[in-house]
Amino acid sequence: MAVRLVLAEDNLLVREGLQQLLSGADGLEVVAVCGDLESLERAIGEQRPDVVVTDIRMPPTRTDEGIRVAERLRESDPGIGVVVLSQYSEPAYVLKLLDAGTDGRAYLLKERVHDRGQLSTAIRTVAEGGSVIDPKLVEVLVDARSRADRSPLRELTDREREVLAEIAEGKSNAAIAESLVLTKRAVEKHINSIFMKLRLAGADDVSKRVKATLMFLSDGASSD
Repeated sequence: MAVRLVLAEDNLLVREGLQQLLSGADGLEVVAVCGDLESLERAIGEQRPDVVVTDIRMPPTRTDEGIRVAERLRESDPGIGVVVLSQYSEPAYVLKLLDAGTDGRAYLLKERVHDRGQLSTAIRTVAEGGSVIDPKLVEVLVDARSRADRSPLRELTDREREVLAEIAEGKSNAAIAESLVLTKRAVEKHINSIFMKLRLAGADDVSKRVKATLMFLSDGASSD
């Protein structure tokens, strides 16, 4: 029996290319093609496919629609597999997709989907409850975890991270004290501790604040 697919991709050319690619694969049947979140959810309800093949970013918000569909299906229809196709090799998307389990989920980069065999194999794998993660993404995840483990920001306490977040907003010590309901002296102690842990104690005050902010923002970018 053929694996029944619903395909979702907002780019017309990519959508048509994927439809042709998958329609020509043995054992696969494309039962609906969608260009936005609303039509995708409607097609899932009407067609009850075995697998959804979806882009991450689609209308209406073009943020993480594909991931959110996968999350909802995990609750409402856990038997429906989801293959996410993305141009983004960002760890946060992969981790969010797999947060509730890896079974029946795949994450592939679009740069590889011209390979019908690879895409077809991923679809069949998730249809059977398995999982597939693009090897390039595994490298990205390992690298991100390695950077996080080495980051001196891991040494900060929760309160110190709160103070650092305030520094990153450009606030003065007095403003930080007011925002976090601390004494000015307590803020100064936290800031001195932050600079010591981030190995910035030898720099001048302005430079320390700028460098600490850059480290904080860089750490946020790698984990968002």
